[in-house]
Amino acid sequence: MTDSSPQHQALRLLIDLIRFPSLSHQEGPIADFLEDYIAERGLAVRRHRDNLYFALGEGSDRLLLNSHLDVVPPSADHPFEPFEPTLADGYLFGRGAVDAKASVASMVVAVLELAENGWSPENGQVLVALTTCEEMGKGYNGLEDLLPHLPALRAALVGEPTDLRPCTSQKGLLILNVRATGHAAHAARASLGENAIVKAADDIRRLVEIRLDRDDPLLGPVTVTPTIVSGGTAKNTVPEECTFTVDIRSTPAYSHDELVAIVRDALESDVQIHSDRLVPVRTSLEERIVRAAVAATGEEPFGSPTMSDWIFLSGTPTVKIGPGSSDLSHTSNERISMDEVTRAVGVYKDVIIRYFSLEDGEPVRN
Repeated sequence: MTDSSPQHQALRLLIDLIRFPSLSHQEGPIADFLEDYIAERGLAVRRHRDNLYFALGEGSDRLLLNSHLDVVPPSADHPFEPFEPTLADGYLFGRGAVDAKASVASMVVAVLELAENGWSPENGQVLVALTTCEEMGKGYNGLEDLLPHLPALRAALVGEPTDLRPCTSQKGLLILNVRATGHAAHAARASLGENAIVKAADDIRRLVEIRLDRDDPLLGPVTVTPTIVSGGTAKNTVPEECTFTVDIRSTPAYSHDELVAIVRDALESDVQIHSDRLVPVRTSLEERIVRAAVAATGEEPFGSPTMSDWIFLSGTPTVKIGPGSSDLSHTSNERISMDEVTRAVGVYKDVIIRYFSLEDGEPVRN
């Protein structure tokens, strides 16, 4: 691989990044590597914990490019060593090749190439944030932690595998815990008790009969799914308690508060919120960043059922876009087309340039 073009630089960088087993909370070494890589190419890098950020330009119309450095643990049946990048049949195999180190490498090289060519946004700034702990799903999140340290943003690109199609809607996740209570009794005298499992079963039936008629144009309907049921303490005792968990994949058509109220109204059991922070997000098709992404890719916007750090950018017009197929994320066969990695550099550069060529916008704070 002797080609020195930016596209092949991205592929070489991705190969280097895959070699780091950067599980969540273990991103220090990969952050050290990228900090040196970017600084050696002339841009000042700042660091907050193991989250890196750097900028091109100085204006107030700020476009954020963000992707994450962490990966999930290897699967049991990778065809090659998960942290030894392997080229085969036009694909690069390795943990993180798709999710999301291809986005990291392509974003970094795209912005460095713009800087090396002397391009800078007029009255604007491209801000790149490479963050940690996206894969954890709870607790600490690198982008959430970093955002208060960043200046006001006008728009954002989130690097996740979308086959380089612009994603403008993303589902959220609402998890509820439901508790049905009854009265214990010996199973031989069941009429003296009140069976909490039966009460929970009745409520599960009510749950699946809930009708949510407002569909999102890109994401479709909200889905409501009971996932875990637990009840009873002994095989000969009428259970006095039964709990079940409800997984709700939300869309911007309903707020989480609305969905909680609808479930509580439909059920007789006690309903408590387990997690409601992963809100659905949507960006208007009229936003400048959407128009720039559509023009750069020639692809129509779509909606994604998978979540990302976009949830922490609620209120900032955002497009999720990156190389690779989301279907391969977290799989043992994780791989990415080398051609798509090289194409991603041009796509990111084109989106950036087109964004700043459109009408100005005022920055908004998160």
